[in-house]
Amino acid sequence: MNILISGASVSGPVLAYWLKRYGFPPTVVEKSPTLRKSGGHAVDLFKPAMDVVERMGVLDAITERRTGTEWLTMIRRGAAKPVSIQVSRLMGGISARHVEIMRDDLAEVLHDATKDDVEYLFGDSITSISDDGEVTFEQAAPRRFDLVVGADGLHSNVRRLVFGPESGFTRWLGAYIAVATIPNYLGLDGRMAGMPTVDRMVGVYGAGTMDDARVFFFMRPAGQLDYHYRDTARQKALLREQFADLGWETPRLLDEMDRAEVFYFDSVTQLRMDTWSRGRVTLVGDAGYCPGPAVGGSTSIAVVGAYVLAGELARAKGDHTRAFAAYEHEMSEYVRRSRAFAVTAAKRLIPGSRAEVWALINGARLFTSLPTALTRAITRRGGGNLGMHDTFEPKDYSALTPARPPA
Repeated sequence: MNILISGASVSGPVLAYWLKRYGFPPTVVEKSPTLRKSGGHAVDLFKPAMDVVERMGVLDAITERRTGTEWLTMIRRGAAKPVSIQVSRLMGGISARHVEIMRDDLAEVLHDATKDDVEYLFGDSITSISDDGEVTFEQAAPRRFDLVVGADGLHSNVRRLVFGPESGFTRWLGAYIAVATIPNYLGLDGRMAGMPTVDRMVGVYGAGTMDDARVFFFMRPAGQLDYHYRDTARQKALLREQFADLGWETPRLLDEMDRAEVFYFDSVTQLRMDTWSRGRVTLVGDAGYCPGPAVGGSTSIAVVGAYVLAGELARAKGDHTRAFAAYEHEMSEYVRRSRAFAVTAAKRLIPGSRAEVWALINGARLFTSLPTALTRAITRRGGGNLGMHDTFEPKDYSALTPARPPA
């Protein structure tokens, strides 16, 4: 059984690793000519994903590349003193196991774990997928695959080809996010500094694994913005319109953003689909169930989803009809809770009033002042979906022998 995976960022390599372990030869196609090193932002791996990468044997490599962010300094507009929060205590209250890592570093670790055993096709993209598994590419000759998996992110090409336009499945959460790679002129190492204000947040952080820094902007405008997704000049102009009047380091950060060659801008959009599978095709990670960039723990869910999909294919001995249904069943509650959490998180991260700004800062300060065992109990029992990651237990598929497709 030959399986094609579109996307070599996070869920693609994880899926490829486990498919290879279960005896299914995977091929990964990636539009970028090389492994993406786009200056991406920091992402979180929570307990279920940590369990998966530990089973893959890459936990040490991931831990060695953690950002090391230990302190978050919140600048209060109009206040003389900032508020400092210990990040490890904050995240420790959310999950018993957690690592923050730059997305590019995570992708590199996962690729290194698979590159010797998996066929990678860089610099190419799928152009069509037939019902019987015939796949055409922009560059390579057509090939036939038993299954095709879209692991190609929120703006998935596979999803567009098989399920239709993205607009039919998205829900805007009322916000936008921008991230740019800038010089680390503040000398941040293991620290993040930010200013939350009404309908806006700006911040900057450095990490021990990189010489530069990342500046990020969150904003909640009155309505959806008018811009083309490739028009970075327009996107940067929109950010200036929204943030020009803020003090602190914001003017300098906007100037550095203007000069930045590595720049990301997108709406905080949630993906909602009734099913992630159709015929021989299924979706994994953000391609199928993105809860919203930066607000829903999407990287952790992508790692877990890839692991579960491979395990269910092995358990069904290659019967994709059974496996896809089981995969969606196993992941449905985790995805549902991540969506609900993302809606709440988007509102709290970008406060809508001065009272909400006060609540964000002082709530985080209070939360991190409590013993970790107590905060973890609060998140699991009474914290809504805040403790959703640790309540999900991925199945152990290790007893499965290499699968043989049905005759």
